[in-house]
Amino acid sequence: MPALAPRGVGHLRGEEPFPAAARRALADTQLRRNLGHATATIRAKSGAVIGEVPDWQELRAAGSAVKAAAMARLPELLEQLEAAVTAAGGTVHWAADAAEANRIVTGLVRATGQDRVIKVKSMATQEIGLNEALEEAGITPVETDLAELIVQLGDDRPSHILVPAIHRNRAEIREIFLRAMPGVDPALRGEPAALAGAARAYLRRTFLETKVAISGANFAVAETGTLAVVESEGNGRMCLTLPETLITVMGIEKVIPSWQDLEVFLQLLPRASTGERMNPYTSMWTGVTPGDGPQSFHLVLLDNGRTAVLADEIGRQALHCIRCSACLNVCPVYERTGGHAYGSVYPGPIGAVLSPQLTGVEDNASLPYASSLCGACFDACPVKIDIPSILVHLRARHVEEQRERRKVPTAEAATMAAAAYVMDHPGLYAAAQRAARLSRLAGRRGRGLPPPLSGWTAARDLPEPPPQTFRDWWEKRGSTDEQP
Repeated sequence: MPALAPRGVGHLRGEEPFPAAARRALADTQLRRNLGHATATIRAKSGAVIGEVPDWQELRAAGSAVKAAAMARLPELLEQLEAAVTAAGGTVHWAADAAEANRIVTGLVRATGQDRVIKVKSMATQEIGLNEALEEAGITPVETDLAELIVQLGDDRPSHILVPAIHRNRAEIREIFLRAMPGVDPALRGEPAALAGAARAYLRRTFLETKVAISGANFAVAETGTLAVVESEGNGRMCLTLPETLITVMGIEKVIPSWQDLEVFLQLLPRASTGERMNPYTSMWTGVTPGDGPQSFHLVLLDNGRTAVLADEIGRQALHCIRCSACLNVCPVYERTGGHAYGSVYPGPIGAVLSPQLTGVEDNASLPYASSLCGACFDACPVKIDIPSILVHLRARHVEEQRERRKVPTAEAATMAAAAYVMDHPGLYAAAQRAARLSRLAGRRGRGLPPPLSGWTAARDLPEPPPQTFRDWWEKRGSTDEQP
């Protein structure tokens, strides 16, 4: 069977269930204010540029079809990618899980003799806990994406796929910079331009002095071995061109067959994510080019539970994700709780379906329930991932796994079995209907159910039984020729 992401490594599991973490987040009014403002701004900007594209729905369908075809041919495409990267002078490493990926990357950095690396924003490296592994090995990682830098300097955790520091406002960011950024001006103002300028000055020195870079990848083209990173700040371009050694950690689901397929995603991703017509910086590289850019390139292909996701016919849609974060920006649950409540580096609707599959549903059992199933995520997804259907599927899997583990019927299963038995016996069913009518005598209190079923009616009104059942009406009709 495919291996799941190992416990104790990386950031896919929270320390507490979603309901407990969400309750604490809901009490943080500043957090809710920050999130509400940021997600509303992104939604409006994204909606405007999507509205300019007359064939947006056709592009969504094309992106979904390309991803489905790539997952159907995944082993073949990964082997093709490996051959193309190797032919272009790169080296490919295969990592079964987070622990192996961390060992590979740490070993590659040590081999260069360097003790510091610069990093391009990467969900994969956050997923495996690479920064912690590097620090344990005596290597200092420096995040160069502005939001990731804020999170790192604040000893914080990302709360959004695209905007990791979305939960911070500028006053909080100024305080973090004054406290933790080397060489910052004590008179630093809290205006966005001043904060960005301080980060730019700090990072410029780091770019010029660091010889090893670590990146993720948005896409990998199997036919040529080309890797692509899209970003908005230019820090990625600096990391991908200045260092002597470049190490890329990429989830195996990021591979696509051809350059023609890449055209589709370069139209979908910027509009759905940052609300831009195209990414300000789209960097692509193929292996090693003598005298130009890094002269040593390593590609680490990461599984870490992805083949387990691929094995699920319904859940595998989650691997189509292009990390645009559109689903987070429209989700009413995420907007009120933020990303930390999900416990995983992948928050929001996509995290609620991806994290439980990477770790095993039991390790993230509360996440499939962290949704109202309103369907806004499905409507917003640029590759048409049916997140609500996957959520329902994972809820069912959770119930079935609990039943198998306990080897005894759950309360729900026992209730359904009893209901089926009663409905299969007309006399019992008629008696149950008569008994239900007695609850009308209890007034509003009769709308609840006794333990252990009271949990269901604690948040719902039990419908009041009608004064006349169908059986009663039918019998009366037979004797009085009453017509419906």
